[in-house]
Amino acid sequence: MNHELVCAVDLGSNSFRLIVGRVVGDQIYALDNLKEPVRLAAGLGPDKMLDQAAQMRGLTALRRFNERLRGFAPDAVRCVATNTLRVAKNSPEFLVRAEEALGFPIEVIAGREEARLIYVGVAHTLPEPDLQQLVVDIGGGSTEFIIGRSFEPIQLESLYMGCVSYTLRYFPDGAIERASMREAELAARQELQAIVSAYKQSGWELAVGSSGSAKAVCDVLELNGFSSSGITRDGLEKLRNVMLKAGHVDNLQLEGLKSDRMPVFMGGFAILSAIFKEFELEHMVFSDGALRLGVLYDLLGRYHRHDLRDATVAAFTKRYQVERKQARRVADTALSLLTQLHPECADPESPDRRFLEWAALLHEIGLSVAHSSYHKHTAYILANADMPGFSRMDQGRLARLALAHRGKLERVQSIDPDSPDWDLILCLRLAVVVHRARDTRSPTGLGVERDKRGHVLHAAADWLHDMPLTAAALQEEEQQWARLGRTLRLKVSKQPIQAAGQQTPLAAG
Repeated sequence: MNHELVCAVDLGSNSFRLIVGRVVGDQIYALDNLKEPVRLAAGLGPDKMLDQAAQMRGLTALRRFNERLRGFAPDAVRCVATNTLRVAKNSPEFLVRAEEALGFPIEVIAGREEARLIYVGVAHTLPEPDLQQLVVDIGGGSTEFIIGRSFEPIQLESLYMGCVSYTLRYFPDGAIERASMREAELAARQELQAIVSAYKQSGWELAVGSSGSAKAVCDVLELNGFSSSGITRDGLEKLRNVMLKAGHVDNLQLEGLKSDRMPVFMGGFAILSAIFKEFELEHMVFSDGALRLGVLYDLLGRYHRHDLRDATVAAFTKRYQVERKQARRVADTALSLLTQLHPECADPESPDRRFLEWAALLHEIGLSVAHSSYHKHTAYILANADMPGFSRMDQGRLARLALAHRGKLERVQSIDPDSPDWDLILCLRLAVVVHRARDTRSPTGLGVERDKRGHVLHAAADWLHDMPLTAAALQEEEQQWARLGRTLRLKVSKQPIQAAGQQTPLAAG
């Protein structure tokens, strides 16, 4: 992958944003920015269903983005969705339509992953990234908090409060009253109490705000003379008094307050004011770096083979005390079998190859919980743990592969019949079977190919004779796949079979 232009799309709870960047070495220079004030979170009802009006606003924005993205290679664009699409019960249905409108896949990312990407974006814009920083990003539906130094986050958290949700809850008709202001700030301070002690213990040398709410408040404070630079405690109090005197957002006459920010300004202000009080801040600078810039730099890291997902997998194998040699043996055999089925997967950058390798390296982490049904424990951990670099869909895919690596295939029968994951599952299951003895013996008598009826598993007669336990397990595999209506035929040959541990396709015949 080598692209001069890359693009990130951020489906936020307040706005949808698109940024196009030009890659020069290890740096990205912004060339184009688009923003659509979709207010997605405003369409999220008490039943956590996203209403049709909000969906249509989102789809309209994505169709506009589609025009800008024409001509971009699939791996030069990354689109992420945040809090509203994390919590909406009908998010899967909306995402199908959204991907069709945009023309590219959309990843729903977890709160802490959102926080990490925000920090990556902010860190690339600060003049002194070596300082320990507290980064705060008030979004439409959630607020992210990060403490980091240089380009490495130290603490990450995402709280369920945002400028859209708080404006709708505490300032629904635009009235600005002392009681509603106090109620909104108190609610935010109660949320903050869950993290403030640990963050204060870590400490910071610089407080940084990012994204729309922080920018709007910073602009208003500076342009109206409430602050000479950045966001200050004194400036927030002066702004509070002016807003209370106005009594309604329609009466606000403030330099720098843009019309598209006005409908959610009060919720963002209340959250920011609560943050200043709970964290005992006096001053905060603003950074133009945000989620979308972090997504671009994360994409750049993947180009340069500094993929954080590899580091996360390595950390998990260590954390859950995986027997690494066994995991590596299983991974190598599974990858060789996949290459026999799909020669193009010999490319180290093949997405299917990468997911199969990650799943193989992690398939036994559930043993740290219990040996019985350990594949279920593995799947639960992969689906629910914080895994930096992986989207929720990525984690779901890993969890399904891990769940299916042994036992009944009926557990994953909901997977699309045409999904490439079925081939990955087959390769992983076969690799686990042949390495059951957990020794260094190479599976020299096994190969796989596809025919019109399904899959054919080739095994040498001498090899099967010497491995009766494996032979029985392979016969059971035939039955497991048959129960799903899929064909896996074990074909025994007197001739030697291409070794599964070798990285070349099975010779035809």
